[in-house]
Amino acid sequence: MRVHADTSVFGGVYDEEFTAPSRAFFERVRSGRFELVVSPLVAEEITDAPEPVRELFDEIIRIAEVIPVSEAAIRLQEAYLAARIIGATHKEDALHVAHATTAGCKLIVSWNFKHIVHFAKIPLYNAVNVLQGYGAIAIHSPLEVIADEEV
Repeated sequence: MRVHADTSVFGGVYDEEFTAPSRAFFERVRSGRFELVVSPLVAEEITDAPEPVRELFDEIIRIAEVIPVSEAAIRLQEAYLAARIIGATHKEDALHVAHATTAGCKLIVSWNFKHIVHFAKIPLYNAVNVLQGYGAIAIHSPLEVIADEEV
C-alpha cells in the first residue's frame, strides 16, 4: 500500500507521546508492509528538525519513493484552500494532502490533528478530491494504521 507520511510522523519517533506508534509505523515501512512516499515538502521541513529526526529521515529516504513537486499537487492544494478546508496560513498542510493524493497514495499518516487528521476536514479533502477527478484518500494517525499489533 502506497502511504505518504508527513513530517510529524518522523518527529513523532522522538516525541514521548507519539514514539511507540511512530516507531511501529516505520518498522512496517522497513518490512515492506507500506510503500512509503515522501514529498519534497517533507524533505524541506526536515532540514529544520533536530539531528535525530534528520538522521531517521536520511535512513528512511533510502527505501522511500521521493515524488517531485507537481503542478497537479499545487492545483489541488489551491482547490483545498479555495474550499476553505484550512486557511492560507497553513497551506503547507494542504500541500501534504495534495502530494499524497496526486501521487496515488491510498493513505496519508500524520500527527497533525488540527489540519489533516481531523474528523471534519477529512470528508472535505475527499470531496474536493472527487470534484478534481481524484479518488478519496484515507487519513489517519500512525496509531490507527498499526492497530493490528500492540505498541
